[in-house]
Amino acid sequence: MESYYLDWANLLLRWVHVITAIAWIGSSFYFVFLDSSLTPPVDEDLKRQGVSGELWAVHGGGFYHPVKFNVAPPKLPSHLHWFYWESYSTWLSGFALFTVSYLWSASTYLIDKSKMDWAPATAIAVALAFLVVFWLLYDLICRTLGQRKNGDVIVGTLVFLLVCLASWLACHWFAGRAAFLLVGAMLATSMSASVFFWIIPGQKKVIAAIKAGQPVDPVHGQRGKQRSVHNTYFTLPVLFAMLSGHYSFTYNHPQNWLVLIVMMFAGAAIRQFFVLRHGYKLGRHGHPWPYALAGVLVIVAAIVWLRPAPATTSGLTNAINLVAKEPMNTGPGGQFGYEMLQPVLAQRCYSCHGEQVQMKNVRLDSPALVKQHGANIYQQVVLARAMPMNNATGLTDAERQLIKQWFEAGARTD
Repeated sequence: MESYYLDWANLLLRWVHVITAIAWIGSSFYFVFLDSSLTPPVDEDLKRQGVSGELWAVHGGGFYHPVKFNVAPPKLPSHLHWFYWESYSTWLSGFALFTVSYLWSASTYLIDKSKMDWAPATAIAVALAFLVVFWLLYDLICRTLGQRKNGDVIVGTLVFLLVCLASWLACHWFAGRAAFLLVGAMLATSMSASVFFWIIPGQKKVIAAIKAGQPVDPVHGQRGKQRSVHNTYFTLPVLFAMLSGHYSFTYNHPQNWLVLIVMMFAGAAIRQFFVLRHGYKLGRHGHPWPYALAGVLVIVAAIVWLRPAPATTSGLTNAINLVAKEPMNTGPGGQFGYEMLQPVLAQRCYSCHGEQVQMKNVRLDSPALVKQHGANIYQQVVLARAMPMNNATGLTDAERQLIKQWFEAGARTD
């Protein structure tokens, strides 16, 4: 029953998280587009008001004319919309989902004993430390080096190296799927922390100065702009890290840390293309197609690199014989029967899908139930290699081949 309620919590939190993430990323993408598409004002009245850029747009049957003031408007409006709950709601729902999906059952979903055999409390503490330590180091880099000459290049390089180190550590300490998600959550935490600690406080200081009739320090806008730009480059890497949990060929790869780094790099390069593309349309610089090309080529290279090796008949036969320790005895009609599969299921699967425990409401301790779930067994054990979770029961490659042969021979349970 606990598993049932956890599934509902997971579903509802995931629903909320996706909705709020769409709102946050959508507004982020829009303002990056807007900032890159502004042109100097033509109207003299706008110039006198201190407008530094304007954009005319048409959408939904109406015309829009957003303008941007250089530092601050001459007079604050009575109603001012703030963009921060999109960020906060995304992080809060994401952290709650991470807690329900991974931290609540750390021994099952977070820990891979073949990598680090630590207690659940230790694994949880280290996972949470990833979120905090990365933010502190990232923030330190931005504060100390961001204002120097070529500061953007220096900061970008150091942050990239920091992400690489965190990815390597996560993939060597945690289960593959959890490691990918943890790196994504780490970046997302820094994105939301930048909003909470720098962007919004800076905007509040600007407004306080305007109300007090004091000069506005432009450094607040510069810092906010810096963190906003970083956030937009983090978005595609974060989304990949979150979505990759559904594709075990990424996080189950022996060099999964490199897979994660390569794909996040591709996402950042493609995002750079879209950011610069707006300025190209206005003639501010050359076409940014090299960034898109680099991102696409990296993805294509990853596809080629990760492709599975073709199975050979002799290799399959050897694997089956290895399990049986003797020439395989097929069932009636030369088919692989349930009696050959049952010992593997009993040793590797019953602990989570037997009489005492039915994870995800799945039982595999009878011929009828195995027949009912035959396609899912094949999908999760053979194709996705996602089960057993983190291979906690030590299912061997030879046993996976046995299940493959059983399913492809007709999945007999008689």
